[in-house]
Amino acid sequence: MAILEKIAVEGRVETCLINPDRKTGLEKARCNSLTIVFDGIAGDCHSSRIMASDSRTLKQYVRGIPIVNSRQVSIVSVEELALIASDLGIPEVLPEWVGANLLVSGIPDFTLLPPSTRMMFSSGATLIVDLENQPCRYPADVIEGHHPGHGLAFPKVATHRRGIVARVEREGMIRSGDTITLFIPPQRIYGHAKPAPAKRKTKVTA
Repeated sequence: MAILEKIAVEGRVETCLINPDRKTGLEKARCNSLTIVFDGIAGDCHSSRIMASDSRTLKQYVRGIPIVNSRQVSIVSVEELALIASDLGIPEVLPEWVGANLLVSGIPDFTLLPPSTRMMFSSGATLIVDLENQPCRYPADVIEGHHPGHGLAFPKVATHRRGIVARVEREGMIRSGDTITLFIPPQRIYGHAKPAPAKRKTKVTA
């Protein structure tokens, strides 16, 4: 898209991860490469074009409404996981513990990449950044299992460091060692983002 601008920052893929069955838990297993298709990562439990609305979308929809899956791929950075680990007081936080599909490096303030940023990999495979991934208790529970007494603070210390979720724009392969080229949209602040007033609940009388 002409509105997007290529920037000088270049990232690198450090690790690829996949989990074919969410019922086995949050943690994903490391692999050498990922096949990216329009449904997401081939063989991963989050691969689909449509998902059911859940707790993350309750401000827009009731649970269970079919919506586009904007969370096909979860990505975290080496630098931000190191900051999280330091604040938790543990040696490291592994990407598999937080359910990531990709561990990347070299992109400053990775979680703050603007929505609609394109991440283009060496093969030409391209992901569209949707939003930053909000920290929750599930990774906290996994980290707590590995480092008792340290994991439960994860949602607090991981704020704005948890990485991003993305969806596929162009199919291809992503491999460990790939370079990542970034194309970002114009940086503007919307001046009318005042929260809408809460709806008043109607009192039911007998």
